[in-house]
Amino acid sequence: MRVVVDSDRCEGNALCVRIAPAVFQLDDDEYATVVADPVPVEEEARVAQAIADCPRAALSRED
Repeated sequence: MRVVVDSDRCEGNALCVRIAPAVFQLDDDEYATVVADPVPVEEEARVAQAIADCPRAALSRED
């Protein structure tokens, strides 16, 4: 599984970072970036939750 951040939609709420800190971090401009690619199997449930909870729908899954 891979996850993609749409930088045009992300507004740096950091909800994904709180849900899955092993996969997401904020960059210097305070926007989400993916730091684990592909997503480790043990993090897939957290990433799915982050995708579902993103207030700007900036995250998407690629299989």
